[in-house]
Amino acid sequence: MESGKLRLLALLPILASLILLYFDFFPQSYRSNCSLIQYRHFWIASKRIVTPTSIISGAVEVRGGKIKSIVEGDGWQGKLPSSQVIDYGEAVVIPGLIDVHAHLDDPGRSEWEGFPSGTRAAAAGGITTLIDMPLNSYPSTVSEETLKLKTKAAKGRIFVDVGFWGGLVPENAFNATALDRLLQAGALGLKSFMCPSGINDFPMTNSSHIKQGLSVLAKYKRPLLVHAEIQQEANDDLEIQENTADPRSYSAYLKTRPASWEEAAIRELVTVTKDTRAGGPAEGAHLHIVHLADSGSSLQLIKEAKSSGDSITVETCPHYLAFSAEQIPDGDTRFKCSPPIRDADNKEKLWSALLGGDIDMLSSDHSPSVPELKLFGEGDFLRAWGGISSLQFVLPVTWSYGLKYGISLNQLVSWWSEKPAKLAGQDLKGAIVTGNYADIAVWEPEVEFQLDDNHPVYLKHRNISAYMGSKLRGKVLATFVRGNLVYQDGKHAPVACGVPILA
Repeated sequence: MESGKLRLLALLPILASLILLYFDFFPQSYRSNCSLIQYRHFWIASKRIVTPTSIISGAVEVRGGKIKSIVEGDGWQGKLPSSQVIDYGEAVVIPGLIDVHAHLDDPGRSEWEGFPSGTRAAAAGGITTLIDMPLNSYPSTVSEETLKLKTKAAKGRIFVDVGFWGGLVPENAFNATALDRLLQAGALGLKSFMCPSGINDFPMTNSSHIKQGLSVLAKYKRPLLVHAEIQQEANDDLEIQENTADPRSYSAYLKTRPASWEEAAIRELVTVTKDTRAGGPAEGAHLHIVHLADSGSSLQLIKEAKSSGDSITVETCPHYLAFSAEQIPDGDTRFKCSPPIRDADNKEKLWSALLGGDIDMLSSDHSPSVPELKLFGEGDFLRAWGGISSLQFVLPVTWSYGLKYGISLNQLVSWWSEKPAKLAGQDLKGAIVTGNYADIAVWEPEVEFQLDDNHPVYLKHRNISAYMGSKLRGKVLATFVRGNLVYQDGKHAPVACGVPILA
């Protein structure tokens, strides 16, 4: 009896190999509701494929969810079964976007967004990987147990891959065991706020908490992301202005969160990022400043820290590059976020910093809510919930507003794929190279569209997005996640087969 079992076990690897060979030779026999195509081995062809070294005409071979090979030129034509080649012609093929800063609000506040609608919107926007923030869901992800709740909620409900940041808060910052358990459970890194977050179970931290967090992160070589604003003491004149200001006026809100808040936080942060230098007590840790809005003193402090050898990076967001304070209508609380959108001169300097490499990457900071919290009827900027809803639109927004500055496809890929992959520790994502996951976006940069009521939007609450009504350039045609065609021409795959990413 035992010998029979052993012979059967010995045959299992052979049987598995035969099944895989069968699907390779007869790809039409492969069926999966995870994808809109029924092949596990196929080619994506285009005259414009963006690779790390150049933009080529050719084909990308996809097999078993990964990039098997890349063929340059027309050598592939006539040699492959036509049914297994998806030829996108002049459309651009790029690595899927990686958004390291999104709030999907699941579990606990899925009426704000939720994994299904958020990841459908991501797929329709060419995003193949999201890293979900630890707050705005309930409970906040600040422990091993709450991370398990998050991954359980994501299972079978995500159309793209989703990873998770854990939260650094006062209750766990000095508890190395608790942070170890959170990181060992799979958090890709930690996130903290240096000002009130607006979420009761996610209180703010100070530089002492951050220093402790970096010391724990060092051995895991994972990043700490920080919302860098410190509330300053208001002088009497400012308090009088706030009390008498029109709450519908955007300028009134802007005055309540000046650039000095960002500068104060970053000035404090760079006193602890010294520990991340080679030979320092937190060598191996990394600090990443999220959604930078101030292009002045705050950015200068970051540049100085980088030049001193601190392990530090910074992102900004499309809304800071697309809009300026002067353009925001009174009462239109769709534009409220923190840090706030600043003036036109600041916007120009942010673009210069991004193009010059001083700002490392982009993220959406997709932060939706239910429409009621935006107080559209009152238009009160001082009381409305802050956050820009943007997930589906970041690729065309970046491209549309960046054309004025002559941005290239390679720069776009660097900001949205290559550098975010590195930050999140995703070595097999972020570039079209052999061996990487076949996470690919296909889009037409020249095609214009109006983001109006007739345009398909997959976000839960389209009316809260500041981008509605915009004319944009850059239409996403198709999105592949691990070789599965999860979105094409307004259709999503029947089943959500995105993978929860754990470290």
